[in-house]
Amino acid sequence: MEVYRITSKKWSTKLIASGNAARWNSEENKIIYTAESRALACLENLVHSSGEELKKEFAMMLIEIPTTLKIERIEIASLPNNWFEFENLLLCRNIGDKWLMKKSTAVLKVPSVIISHEFNYLLNPEHPDFKKIKLNSIEDFRFDPRIITN
Repeated sequence: MEVYRITSKKWSTKLIASGNAARWNSEENKIIYTAESRALACLENLVHSSGEELKKEFAMMLIEIPTTLKIERIEIASLPNNWFEFENLLLCRNIGDKWLMKKSTAVLKVPSVIISHEFNYLLNPEHPDFKKIKLNSIEDFRFDPRIITN
């Protein structure tokens, strides 16, 4: 299965995690966020950036998760109705942090906050199976100027 990640061009040559806190991880817990489509990867970036930031050089990373790898899933039914609201950010981080520390799988499928019925795939660089996940290619990526706002 191919998943996608948009990142600053300078960070696009390796599969590395920043350790910055996000929806599914606390500060210093390193998770690599990917999306099931190029479009979702774009939208995920847009909700976290705007204006001049989006004019920088970006790259689209095409990442291959072998079909033989087990993927753990967070089912929406297992989450509270308002799991996506800011007040529940710590709940999501707790789930991701526990998965990361447990090291049960190298990949966790999570629901997208931005688009219902679409998913992101989180990668655990500390899991033994992570080495089986490959960066297939890197493409230049630019955000359309019509969506860049000040």
